[in-house]
Amino acid sequence: MKSFFENVWTKRVVAFLGLIYTCGVCRLCYLSLFYDIYIRAKVSLCLITIAVSVLAIVIMLYTRKQLVTKIASFVILPAMLPVVLLYFGEWGLILPIILTGVAILLLSGAGEGIKTALGTVTLLLYIFGALGYFLFTSFFVTPVKEKEIAKGVSPSGKYRYRVVNTVDSSKGSTAVYVEPNYADLKYPYVTFKLKNMERQIHVERPISENIDVQWITQSRSETTEQLNGISDNILIHLGENDLKELGYSYDEKLVLDEIAVSYRKKIGQTASDVDVVKLDSLTEEQLEIFGIGRDSDGRYYVLTPSAELIEKAEAKKGARIYFSDFNADAYEVFNDGNVDAYGSKLFTVEKENTVLLSSLTDEQLEAVGIPDEGDVMLFNGKICFREYVAVVDQYFDVETRKISLDILTN
Repeated sequence: MKSFFENVWTKRVVAFLGLIYTCGVCRLCYLSLFYDIYIRAKVSLCLITIAVSVLAIVIMLYTRKQLVTKIASFVILPAMLPVVLLYFGEWGLILPIILTGVAILLLSGAGEGIKTALGTVTLLLYIFGALGYFLFTSFFVTPVKEKEIAKGVSPSGKYRYRVVNTVDSSKGSTAVYVEPNYADLKYPYVTFKLKNMERQIHVERPISENIDVQWITQSRSETTEQLNGISDNILIHLGENDLKELGYSYDEKLVLDEIAVSYRKKIGQTASDVDVVKLDSLTEEQLEIFGIGRDSDGRYYVLTPSAELIEKAEAKKGARIYFSDFNADAYEVFNDGNVDAYGSKLFTVEKENTVLLSSLTDEQLEAVGIPDEGDVMLFNGKICFREYVAVVDQYFDVETRKISLDILTN
């Protein structure tokens, strides 16, 4: 048995068990950046964390001379910095992992010089990280006196809301916030709630004395009829895939914007015209004014591309550069090149992603993801939230993750 545990391959296999613990710490680091934590049973979670951490220490000490364990010992403490700052106060979760990280770093098989250097860097990271975080939250976050007076969940369970009274120098306000109820990560004893998903959908000034929140369910066709009754010119924003689903090609949605008066006159418009101009509405001669050509299949390309545009579009020299192949850098180069002698924009080309709601059938609305029925919220008798609109305008993009300063103030 002794020879089995002293075998180098045994240690290499067991070392990967310690790597699982490190991956768990990195996962916790990721969650701290994008999720708020709500611990339902602090004692139970603390005991489980201690048990897992003790097991990790035993495994890592046994495999301390393995490369995998050495790397893991350098990762745990830096990965825990966001957790310490953003989950500050949840010591039952934080301390066992921090102590494990310190023990593994000090007792790992890495050289003393490396451990000293990495230990010093990690310590400085914690000092300056904590200093910067607390300075930011102390001086750049405005304290607001808020009081939550109502909260709940929609009948379908998809959304939760809260009503908040805010006291300020202007007699205060009452605001209604809605967020998705389906984006939480629920584990035994702990729940992680996605940050920055809450959206203010209604505000009243001064503070409202009467609070009446109602939820109803409305069909897609009924909501469409109501919205079209308000206006026939309601535009909805759709993604690239949705536009393709509706049969729109890339080039059909290309438009000219910020057009100088001199250029508008060349295409028969006046100085009072300010709307965007669809490329599809222009003749071949008019397109040439803007340095744009059109293929027989309706695709648009640049007539005389610059060397920089060719480079940014990653195109071959001499080949046609189509707008449908443009990336963000290519659009920027092309539009920045269309200026007058004083540096003022002559025009810009961009892709429009809006469609008139009144032009879509019920089947097309279903195709872009609008459900058959949706939740509608009424606050004091007025509609302030429609699931229909939330889906179309992508109020709650729970799949996107973006680092921003908002994560420090949430």
